[in-house]
Amino acid sequence: MDNTNLNDVNRIASGTVFKGELTSNNDIRIDGTFDGHLESKGRLVVGEAAVVNGDIICTNVDFSGTMKEGTFFVKDTLSLKTGCSVNGTLRFKRLQVELDAKINGTCQVINEKDEARPAAPQDKAQPVNKPAEHNGTVEKK
Repeated sequence: MDNTNLNDVNRIASGTVFKGELTSNNDIRIDGTFDGHLESKGRLVVGEAAVVNGDIICTNVDFSGTMKEGTFFVKDTLSLKTGCSVNGTLRFKRLQVELDAKINGTCQVINEKDEARPAAPQDKAQPVNKPAEHNGTVEKK
């Protein structure tokens, strides 16, 4: 969100509940609750108090909140911040995990071929059932 015009950033504010499908060419920030399917060609920033359920497809993610259940398909970098909690399937090109970030689910590194097909997130992913600072298993296709 560095050089983006503030008016080009979509925002789900604290106290707001969004249920459904959201598609955008721009960056998105979630500080409330999101339940559904989200696609963005930009960066997704999820704040500390945010709660996400559903499928996320985007280019980059900075995640500080809670994913109760869902799937991330991140074409570039997924950054899991200190204190976040993720339950679900994570597919990404690059993963950055801070101390005390929690992952309960599966992780898979994607390549250029995979970027074109975000469906079927459970392909060959390995389980990760411990806090991220314990170096969970990640498999590269």
